[in-house]
Amino acid sequence: MLNTSSLKIETAILNEVCNAGDPWMGIVKKGQTYRILDLEGNQAVDTLFYNANDPEERYSAVDTIQRQGNLYLTTGTVLYSSEGRPMLTITADTCGRHDTLGGACAAESNTVRYALETRPMHSCRDSFMHALAHCDCATHRHMTKRDITANINFFMNVPVTKDGALSFADGISGAGKYVEMRAEMDVVVLVSNCPQLNNPCNAYNPTPVQMLIWD
Repeated sequence: MLNTSSLKIETAILNEVCNAGDPWMGIVKKGQTYRILDLEGNQAVDTLFYNANDPEERYSAVDTIQRQGNLYLTTGTVLYSSEGRPMLTITADTCGRHDTLGGACAAESNTVRYALETRPMHSCRDSFMHALAHCDCATHRHMTKRDITANINFFMNVPVTKDGALSFADGISGAGKYVEMRAEMDVVVLVSNCPQLNNPCNAYNPTPVQMLIWD
């Protein structure tokens, strides 16, 4: 469901740009609002959420889909944790829907989906691991690839076919569109601003996104 926000960029307490293909990691405290802004349009933003005090509790695609009764995320969707607790609530969305099934690209999946020569290409799993390796948060310093679980793909269009298969289609976002979430607990946000060049999720041209947080 499309819904705009009354929050102004100039009042944000954090305003950072995550460049094309880069990771981003930050903390959103309970009650704060976090926005991902698609600056140029048709970008995919792979995102994971963790309890800031206990990283073993993290976003659960299964719990979120089951409790919402919907495969796609939009205004009003509550993002649930692996402990069945609300982590964030989507409060504004000018894109319309977001994928929680397609997963993050990896060297292995690129090889299987496309060609052997794509294996060395940068991927979202690489970005996630790079961010964790350089994390200065003691609670999350010892996280490994085992902690990279099913993620949300904000702005990404992954239609489900009649036979239950997934297809990767042109994105439905545009320049200036955004999704905004209110944190229901202190959360660590781990983002890969997807570097994918082999499917149309980024229009074959990864672009920067903007990260904003308000009290």
